[in-house]
Amino acid sequence: MAATAHRRYAEIMHDVEELINDHITHQKRGKQERSKLKLLVPSVGTFFTPLPLEKAFEFQDERRRISSRRFVAPSFNDIRLILNSAQLMSLAHDRPIELVTFDGDVTLYDDGESLIDANPVISRVLRLLANGTYVGIVTAAGYTDASRYYDRLHGLLDALANATTEDEVKDPKLIILGGESNYLFEFDFHAEHFLRYIPRKTWMLDKMRKWQEDDIQSLLDVAEGALRECINNMQLSAEVLRKDRAVGIIPMIGPGKQKFTREQLEETVLVTQQTIELSTPGKRIPFCAFNGGNDVFVDIGDKAWGVMSCQRYLGGIAGNKTLHVGDQFLSAGANDFKVRPPIERDSLLLLETDERNLKGSTGLHNSLDCKSCRDGGVTRRTLHSHSKPVIERSEAQAPAT
Repeated sequence: MAATAHRRYAEIMHDVEELINDHITHQKRGKQERSKLKLLVPSVGTFFTPLPLEKAFEFQDERRRISSRRFVAPSFNDIRLILNSAQLMSLAHDRPIELVTFDGDVTLYDDGESLIDANPVISRVLRLLANGTYVGIVTAAGYTDASRYYDRLHGLLDALANATTEDEVKDPKLIILGGESNYLFEFDFHAEHFLRYIPRKTWMLDKMRKWQEDDIQSLLDVAEGALRECINNMQLSAEVLRKDRAVGIIPMIGPGKQKFTREQLEETVLVTQQTIELSTPGKRIPFCAFNGGNDVFVDIGDKAWGVMSCQRYLGGIAGNKTLHVGDQFLSAGANDFKVRPPIERDSLLLLETDERNLKGSTGLHNSLDCKSCRDGGVTRRTLHSHSKPVIERSEAQAPAT
């Protein structure tokens, strides 16, 4: 029974893979509206690489035993992981990647927690840096004080400082862009907390310079009003927290930890988002309203601006040489979603994951920085040292997200 299910699932993945290949062929001719996939799924977007779905299914079936299950059908998580694996396999056999950006909460570490020394993600990030890849952490956490980021990322920063001292990583380029696209820090071995603040005027995009401070504060005023209305309408035990580039609601301080329901959080996001979109400053200033797990915040700018700011600060890295890894790619209340259609319409590879999957998988390491692993796809799981960078990628936008 398992063998039959495995064969049928593999055939389905092969058929979908061929539909994508047909769509890509029509794209190249400028006639994607005539592809079989477009006729079946009118909302389908652009594919920048082929996706070896059959091979990716074989890999994930070996790990998750999808075809061995009798009563539980292939789940959303199964499909997501197959698509992610296919994207990484495609990534491993094409162009060099220069910049990898990560979300923070639920990607590098658990929601609201910190990146501690024992987190296995650290060794993978260090390997990227050792191979000469730029690494950015683009997070909603917005602090002007380096110590706050050190508290959240001390495991990685301490490990990188040690690796720099021992000459394991030479001239690492690690940057942190907080508040989605508002506060930039760069790793500096000699700085307090190993982070040096970079003034906004030195890295802002030209379009960001046109944002007027009056409009920014007006937008935050509108957002604050909408948030207070949600608190009142749903009787939330919450308080408003206003920052210079953000405003949000957090649980009221008191005995016991107040936990908002998912429905309350999503309603607050959608009400606030619509209110801002209909306002005058909301038509002038980009913003991001998102569900933070147990809070809701509105930030000036979003992760699309954040990733592009990283690209510019690091020397003008193209979108087709950038990978963003995040956990929130749904359209409602998700801040990584904003990275999906980069403002300049460059292609950008997106990988959807969560902190558990990223820690437990060697796929990212295997696909990004190991030729011998690349030659065998992402099924080879051994970790070993490398003498020179051999990072490769493809120009892609992952449909998994």
